[in-house]
Amino acid sequence: MYGVNTVALNASMMAQQQNVPSIDKNSEEAQIREQTDAFESIILKMLMDNAMKNQEDMFSDQKDPGDKIYKSMYREELAKASSGGFGFSQMLFDYLSENR
Repeated sequence: MYGVNTVALNASMMAQQQNVPSIDKNSEEAQIREQTDAFESIILKMLMDNAMKNQEDMFSDQKDPGDKIYKSMYREELAKASSGGFGFSQMLFDYLSENR
């Protein structure tokens, strides 16, 4: 089981690897929505990376050198396409809109 410090350290390390968007709550609504969607995309990518960390390849026993890179890129694009629909973005958008 992961301790709180381990989870925080892993999140910190993953955030350093990603280009974490800064959210300026004084921006226009469209810009805030874009920023919160980008933030949600990063959260989704981290969740997918963690969930698929030990995934076995069902179709091939061979390990392609670019396999990890390709899968990471695929999950990143999937996270970008899915952002805005899971609720994290909306929650953050509502919070920032109320506290402007």
